[in-house]
Amino acid sequence: MSHALVIGGTRFIGRHTVEEFLDHDYDVTVFNRGNHDNPFSEGDRVDHFEGDRTEDGRLRLAREQVDPDVVVDCVAYFPRDVRAATEIFADVDAYVYVSSGAAYGVDRIPKREDETPLRECTTEQATEDSRESYGPRKAESDRAIFAAAEQGVNAMAVRPPVVYGPYDYTERFDYWIDRVINHDRVIVPGDGTNIWHQVYVKDVASALRLVAETGEPGEAYNVGDGHAPILREWVELVAEAADTEVDIVTAGARELAAADIDLDDFPVYRTYPHLLDTNKIRDLGYTATPHEEALAETVAEHRESERTGREYGPAREAEERVLGVLDTL
Repeated sequence: MSHALVIGGTRFIGRHTVEEFLDHDYDVTVFNRGNHDNPFSEGDRVDHFEGDRTEDGRLRLAREQVDPDVVVDCVAYFPRDVRAATEIFADVDAYVYVSSGAAYGVDRIPKREDETPLRECTTEQATEDSRESYGPRKAESDRAIFAAAEQGVNAMAVRPPVVYGPYDYTERFDYWIDRVINHDRVIVPGDGTNIWHQVYVKDVASALRLVAETGEPGEAYNVGDGHAPILREWVELVAEAADTEVDIVTAGARELAAADIDLDDFPVYRTYPHLLDTNKIRDLGYTATPHEEALAETVAEHRESERTGREYGPAREAEERVLGVLDTL
């Protein structure tokens, strides 16, 4: 039986990754600081190694004591983290880094792993913990993966776009579920046709395992849903999963300005389409979960949680002002 070490494995992507490896007969050790509740019981074949992933000494100790066959790195946010991990775990069967579609440096439709340029990353951006530096840091971390592979490390990257599903602490998708469940009328920014490719979290976990088992050293793999719905279609799919109906009201920049709302105040709104080519991961046997199944689980878990996502989008009171303006037109 193989052993997987998941760095960061108790919250969202990491939690589902642990479950994915367990479902495929791996033993698993979770490496984290222990700041969040452990969702796994003693009978789940999940051990815990406590440590801060930025402390190389703890990573080395984990390497010695756990002796993993596979390492999945869910919480490497700086290039230095990836360089250290690929050195420490240089002789494992596979090191898989969770990158991001934000690593791409130009807008193209679709973005392809071996064609679309990555973002540049300055020395300052490489150590700056900000939203603006996130994409550059991910791109530079991908380049660290490529460099490690050139030195003989079986290191690979997986690039998801926006990830949704159960236990999503970012609450980006919870905003839309909350609106659909609690209101008859839902404002969708623009004309509702913008596209931001998304991916179900369990499919990300599946991709991480597939890449660990059959991926090629030094390669990056996009992962995403099989179909990329426009934003208003997402709202319709959520309503169907929630067994309800909503009136979708589109509002442009002028109408939203009546309540001091910008288009990009809405979660997962993007002016230029963000679409990833996923043929490369499909060649490894990846298949995406149908939206009906993915959203049924996502909505069900949302109902049981205390998440609303309301702080990540416009206030409902402001939206009501926009609806009032639209009703007078």
